[in-house]
Amino acid sequence: MTTRPVTMRDRVIDAAITLTTDDGWSRVTMARLADAVGVSRQTVYNEVGSKPRLAEAMILHELDRFLGLVTLAFDAHPTDLVAAIRDASRAVLVASQDNPLLHAIVSATHGADTELLPLLTTHAGTLLSTAKAVVVDRVAPYDVELSASQLDAAIDAVVRVVLSHVMQPSATPEQTADGIAWIAARVLRPSG
Repeated sequence: MTTRPVTMRDRVIDAAITLTTDDGWSRVTMARLADAVGVSRQTVYNEVGSKPRLAEAMILHELDRFLGLVTLAFDAHPTDLVAAIRDASRAVLVASQDNPLLHAIVSATHGADTELLPLLTTHAGTLLSTAKAVVVDRVAPYDVELSASQLDAAIDAVVRVVLSHVMQPSATPEQTADGIAWIAARVLRPSG
């Protein structure tokens, strides 16, 4: 497996994640970020734009890590869509338990630190559409007897349920993944 080279943008985003998890989002400034990366403030602006754009880039950067787990789960089950959904859900939920950025966002309860929370909840459009696009692509090779609109609704529901449990778990990742797989099996194999 080849990995792509680390770009300046990656370095800036990684440093922003570290600053956010160590000190809180309200303490992240472009000047502090530039110092952490060892570049000028203008370079930081050139790479990520404004602070709200930086916040979105951080969320999408973490999402990319989670979607890598989804891809691995689907690759491991090329003929069993329900098993792929179970393993993908479980992998994401397990990884979210120890994710420092998610922990910092979800546990923030004061001041400007709450600016990041809407990116995972009420303003999660980019996050949802990106995750959904990956799952749609991964489900495409499977033989599913649903109309396009039914499959779209099912994928949307699974992505939203997983995100909900990332934000506020109600059971272990294994229990939640088993529940999601049970529902998926009923939707995908309604006569079975």
